[in-house]
Amino acid sequence: MTTFPERLRQLRLLAGMSMPEFAQRVHYDRTSLHHFESGRRPTPGDVAEKADEVLGANGELVSLWRREDLDRRAAAAAHRTRAAALAMSRDLTALADLDISELQEGVEATAFDYLGNPPAPMMNRAHALRGEAFERLRSGHFRPTDRTDLYVAAGRLSGVLAYALLDLGDAEEAHEHAIAAGRCAEFAGDSELAAWVAGTRSLISRFQGDYGRALEHIQDGYQWVGAGHGTGEARLRCGEAQCLANLGDSRAANSALDEAEAARERIRRPDSLEGLFGFSRAKQSYYAGSSLIWLQGGHDAERAAREATAAIELWQAGPETERSLDDERLAHIYLATARVQLDDVEGAADAIQPILSLPEEEQISWIVKRADRLAGMLGAPRYARNRTAAETVAAINALAA
Repeated sequence: MTTFPERLRQLRLLAGMSMPEFAQRVHYDRTSLHHFESGRRPTPGDVAEKADEVLGANGELVSLWRREDLDRRAAAAAHRTRAAALAMSRDLTALADLDISELQEGVEATAFDYLGNPPAPMMNRAHALRGEAFERLRSGHFRPTDRTDLYVAAGRLSGVLAYALLDLGDAEEAHEHAIAAGRCAEFAGDSELAAWVAGTRSLISRFQGDYGRALEHIQDGYQWVGAGHGTGEARLRCGEAQCLANLGDSRAANSALDEAEAARERIRRPDSLEGLFGFSRAKQSYYAGSSLIWLQGGHDAERAAREATAAIELWQAGPETERSLDDERLAHIYLATARVQLDDVEGAADAIQPILSLPEEEQISWIVKRADRLAGMLGAPRYARNRTAAETVAAINALAA
């Protein structure tokens, strides 16, 4: 789509108007107008209106300017939220009147709503809720019995922020929020939250491609899991499998996945909070599929395809409140990847189909990264004459664009 600066220059040249003449007509200095045309500086609204009039654009330039001005304002607002949220995470690491039960209800609702909503609005909500907990902790306006619950609430909301920033593609900010979540878990003495944070810090390191550090976080997390207490161990075992698969160790990765299955069988007490903080059967299959696609195909790819298919089917058949849409979409990409490894291009194209019409705001960073890898595999020389492969690559590239 043509931008305002590009259209401004096009219309001026079509009118046969030199920059000095244009500057004289719109009553503005030509150096600034040159910056406006090149996009180096945003154009003031009154200059856009005058340029529209002088160039006979019939409102086209004004309309373009207004659309881009709205985008700039939205980006600035998101930046302010991120900066404020990051500053608060740093304060919580160094470390109101809202009723604690209402705050806890907000945390629980956010944990479940995160599964089916884009990360940006969830980031805004988590930041606002955490502000309430933070103010109470900082001011000391709470009952002694509420202190632990406030730290747990602040820790979980920091965890939501970590996930949101990772889904938005910023691993460094996500890591700082995860550190804050870990400190809150420490202050609260909450081993379940501490294990979840260790798994999340490992996830962030895996996103950055640092599998050695990711394994260290997993090993740290094992100290917090108790036999039969929630899904923490199963999640950590699956994270370990992802690390080992990326490091090329098929046998150890499959063993870790088998140990995750055993850990699930030992569960005697459910997670205290599910949603983003739980690890469902579907999520476990999803992790298994996302692990084994990094190996060399064969039996690993066959198991990856089975696990990804199971995850998709479980989410589609289960309650809407437990359906993790982003993960379900990623499972389609993992299934397609496994099928390419099994040389099933038609099956891969069928698996990726639901992803190819996603609106931009729903294309989280993981989807873009994993779809790009799939496009690279389908673009290999062996598929140079495969029409389905070429069409799928083009569709993936169009999605990224």
